[in-house]
Amino acid sequence: MADTKQEYDGLGLVETQTVELFQSGFEFESGVRFGPITVAYETYGTLNEARDNAILVCHALSGGAHAAGWHEDQRKPGWWDTMIGPGKSFDTNKYFVVSSSCIGSCYGTSGPASIDPETGKPYGLRFPMVTIRDMVEVQKGLVDFLGIKSLLCVAGGSMG
Repeated sequence: MADTKQEYDGLGLVETQTVELFQSGFEFESGVRFGPITVAYETYGTLNEARDNAILVCHALSGGAHAAGWHEDQRKPGWWDTMIGPGKSFDTNKYFVVSSSCIGSCYGTSGPASIDPETGKPYGLRFPMVTIRDMVEVQKGLVDFLGIKSLLCVAGGSMG
C-alpha cells in the first residue's frame, strides 16, 4: 500500500456521502424503534444499466465506509484500497462497489456518538443495542436507496 499520495495509483480522491433512511423509524431486532437513520457510505465504479454489477463490502468491527481512494484530509488511502480499484480484485471498471459504515459505528452512520435532538448530547448508552441483523437491514435499506436490483456478492475482511 502506498504511504503517500505521490506513490498512489488507485481511485484518487473520494468523498463519503450520507443519506437519511427509514424516515418513519427503524425497528431494531430488540423491538426498539429509532429513526430516521443516517447512513455514511462510499461508492466506486458505475452501476450498470441492468443494475446487477454491485458488490457490497463490509468493514471490520472497528472500520468505516472509507474502503478505497483518498480523503483530502487523510494521509493514507481506505482500509481495503489494495482490493478496490481499476484492475484490482474488485475492479471498478467492471463493478459498482458500495461500502457503508454500519449502524452503531462512530464513522458517520447513526450510533452512540450521534446527537440526540431532544437533549443536544450524544446518545451514548441510550442508543439501542445493535445486532448483525440490524446492520444487514440497514445495509439493505442503502442498497434499495441506491436502486440496486441484486448484489453480485458481499465480501469483507471481517463481517463480510
